[in-house]
Amino acid sequence: MTEDAPQAPVNPYGETKRDFERLLADVGPRNGMEVVSLRYFNASGATDRLGEDHDPETHLIPNVLAAALGRGGALEVYGTDYPTADGTAVRDYVHVTDIADAHLRALDVRLDDGSAVAVNLGTGEGRSVREVVEAARRVTGRPVPTVERPRRPGDPPELVAAVGRAASVLGWRAAHSSLEEILGSAWRWHQAHPHGYRGG
Repeated sequence: MTEDAPQAPVNPYGETKRDFERLLADVGPRNGMEVVSLRYFNASGATDRLGEDHDPETHLIPNVLAAALGRGGALEVYGTDYPTADGTAVRDYVHVTDIADAHLRALDVRLDDGSAVAVNLGTGEGRSVREVVEAARRVTGRPVPTVERPRRPGDPPELVAAVGRAASVLGWRAAHSSLEEILGSAWRWHQAHPHGYRGG
């Protein structure tokens, strides 16, 4: 998916991101500001100090790891009949440390025309839900029980970033975003913080 692909948000969250990016692209250059909008694909992974802890948790990787830890029951896999290689949805997972690096690089970008640019942050490679589950089993050495559910309305079969603009504008590419690195870092964080930021 390129930065120029048509945008058709299906919920208020997506609409807000699109509208804010448009607002910045309009207002920034008129006020002497260059604007670089970074479009994250599936931000994931952790550092030793920071990890994902949402309530309720909706992201795949923390839910896969919760299932490996025996918390919350089986992982719900939404949709197994997509037109993808294994029938499950495909997404582009990018490590949060790679995203942090892109932010630092964006601070130094100088646009020749003083305008605005949107940049995808992803790896350019998609991974299916089943691939993530299998990788989690390898990384954790534990079973990850799953249960199949129908597709969720509005979920596209595949979302993978075109990453050429990130390379040309930022001089950036994801360097720590293999599934093993993402899952390994998140697994270490979840083991060290079994109750998330609530402690205990």
